[in-house]
Amino acid sequence: QVQLVESGGGLVQAGGSLRLSCAASGRTFSRYAMGWFRQAPGKERELVAAISRNGGSTYYADSVKGRFTISRDNAKNTVYLQMNSLKPEDTAVYFCAADVAALLIQAVVRLREYDYWGQGTQVTVSS
Repeated sequence: QVQLVESGGGLVQAGGSLRLSCAASGRTFSRYAMGWFRQAPGKERELVAAISRNGGSTYYADSVKGRFTISRDNAKNTVYLQMNSLKPEDTAVYFCAADVAALLIQAVVRLREYDYWGQGTQVTVSS
């Protein structure tokens, strides 16, 4: 069982920045591919960014490329999402997720491949 706890969400003006963190339980964090998803009211959950187990491979949704950066610190069992130049359309609940079966260099992009999810953190961007 893997527990994921997100933090760092909040209210920010358009153009501002936030850094989300996701802390994972257990001692095998380096075996998990990680992803950040978001879900806005009335919309489906979508992948924002993903990172491989060793951090060497990343994936970004087109809507966030050049603005968001995913990273991980395996020594701290934590994955981060640095969000810059935020827009009102980035408003959503952000979730981190773990895939325990991914290959070492695989950034996992399919929602259904993720095995564990955090409870989410709200990000609100005002115009």
